Parts: sequence; C-alpha cells; structure tokens
Amino acid sequence: MPDAQDLKEQLLRTDAEYRELYQLHHELDDQLRSMSTNPLLSEGEQLEEIRLKKRKLQLKDRMEEIVRQYSAPPTAGSPPSFAHA
Repeated sequence: MPDAQDLKEQLLRTDAEYRELYQLHHELDDQLRSMSTNPLLSEGEQLEEIRLKKRKLQLKDRMEEIVRQYSAPPTAGSPPSFAHA
C-alpha cells in the first residue's frame, strides 16, 4: 500500500473529484493569503475571510475522507485500492 503522500499524488492523477477539491482548496488558499496582506479588513472582508476558511476546511475534510477510503482495508462496497506501478 502506498504511503499517504504517494496516495495523494496518485489521487491527483486518477481521481477527478479529488483533483477538483485540491484545485479549489489551493484557490481559496491563494485568496486567503491575498487577504492577509491587508492588516485592516472591513467587517464584510472579515466575514468573507471566515467563510473562505470554513469552505477551505470542508474541502480538506472531504479530501482526507477520500484518502481514508483508499487507505482503508478493502470491504464490500469500498473503492478499489491502487495497484503499485
């Protein structure tokens, strides 16, 4: 079984949902990094920052769920594990 980092790289290449979540997660990260350059955010910007952080966490949680599905021992109805290349 591949280690966690190898599995994540494999998922980026082979799993469309994981790849989309990864891209969205990094887009939110870029937006948050951009916001952090402004030390005085308006109330609306602060609320947006909170919303972005929550969404980013949701994406990360789903990505980790996908990794766990592929890391868990196979059971009936679970996705197949990756074969070693």
